[in-house]
Amino acid sequence: QVQLVESGGGLVQAGGSLRLSCAASGGTSGRYAMGWFRQAPGKDREFVARISWSGGNTNYADSVKGRFTISRDNAKNTVYLQMNSLKPEDTAVYYCNAVSGFSAYWGQGTQVTVSS
Repeated sequence: QVQLVESGGGLVQAGGSLRLSCAASGGTSGRYAMGWFRQAPGKDREFVARISWSGGNTNYADSVKGRFTISRDNAKNTVYLQMNSLKPEDTAVYYCNAVSGFSAYWGQGTQVTVSS
């Protein structure tokens, strides 16, 4: 069982930056791909970014390409999401996700609010 705890959310003005962190514990000996998803009020949860176990492969939603960067530090069991040039439409609860084979885990989410 993997536990994921997100941090780093908050309130920021449009054009600003935030860095989210997701610390994993328990069962971290497995090779998990990690990702970030987000859910805005009244909308479905959507994919934001994904990174492979090695960190060599990353994928991004078109809406965040060029602005967000996902990275990981396996020694610290932590994945990061650097968010630059934030827009009001980036406002959402951001969730960390870990996937290995048929196992998937979610964090509790961290709120990101971007004011115009």
